[in-house]
Amino acid sequence: MSGKPTSRRGLLKGAGAGLAAAAMPAPAIAQGRVSWRMVTCWPRNFPGVGIAAQRIADRIGEMSDGRLEVKLFAAGEFVPAFEVFDAVRDGNAELGHDSPYYWIAKNRSSAFFSSVPGGLTPDEHMGWIYYGGGQALWDELYEGFGLRAWLAGNAGMQMVGWFRNQVRSLDDVKGLKIRMAGLQAEVLNRMGATTVNLPGGEIMPALQSGVIDAAEWGGPWMDLAFGFYKVAKHCYGPGVHEPGTAQSLMVNLEAYRALPKDLQAIVRNSATVEAALLLSEFDFENAVALQRLVAEHDVTIGPLPDDVLKRWFEISAEVVAETAADGDINRRIYDSWSTYRNNAVAIAPLSTLGYMRSRGA
Repeated sequence: MSGKPTSRRGLLKGAGAGLAAAAMPAPAIAQGRVSWRMVTCWPRNFPGVGIAAQRIADRIGEMSDGRLEVKLFAAGEFVPAFEVFDAVRDGNAELGHDSPYYWIAKNRSSAFFSSVPGGLTPDEHMGWIYYGGGQALWDELYEGFGLRAWLAGNAGMQMVGWFRNQVRSLDDVKGLKIRMAGLQAEVLNRMGATTVNLPGGEIMPALQSGVIDAAEWGGPWMDLAFGFYKVAKHCYGPGVHEPGTAQSLMVNLEAYRALPKDLQAIVRNSATVEAALLLSEFDFENAVALQRLVAEHDVTIGPLPDDVLKRWFEISAEVVAETAADGDINRRIYDSWSTYRNNAVAIAPLSTLGYMRSRGA
């Protein structure tokens, strides 16, 4: 799923953005009640991530008995999808629902809190964030931007993408124009492809017009909703580029610290609830959607060739390791993450991976 952010231009640049911002009232605080805005990277009520963002907003209002009201603005309704980070940082919105790897232009290590190529499964990722020191490192990284964020969803294992033509070997990757986001875009570039990043709502028109030859977005559930199968009949998995893309609830740190302690806890815990719910929802809905894609839409779904997968993992390791050279916090994030990843790989044959092999997948 995925997005490389645009360069920071300021939220009030351009007449459209200026009018949108001017039309929005400042956060209301009256009789102990607070009104916040949440901006998202998703189309309104889009299956999975769009619905999850609305659930978080509703949950905060319900758990606070209306003391903290959150009004949601989907991508493009207040700010474009790739301006969410700046909107929350600058205080034009108090909350944002996003995938942290969208912000690698701000700091490449932001990707570790969402998904990196060849990285952690969703369960492993939550283990690192909650118990392996990941949250403390995330807090430290984001505090420099005046932000805080928590896990607020996971789309599960992704598909590599939808392709107009079959991929039979590494040669078929060279020259390919594909929508791809995050550090994984750099991996594909080094494999000879040309990557472009587009927000979700712009992917299908680009695929239809031939601007791109292939597109990565999510798993079967979200991809079915966008209708990629109408243009590209070849889908490949598993998503070695994104082995479990996490979403986050991002908050303006100043606004968060101004809340009473109980409302702070409600915001945090609303995100944590969604981290569990959305992953469960995706696991269920992806399995159902895959059957529909095959039975109703005559698509070909299968794994990438072995030589492509092998090279993908090799380059992924290089790209991910290079982030450690960006600074002290980057090195500490990489060291913590890679230590946990090694431990997770070591135990996998004796845990879930071993069980799935024994039962026949």
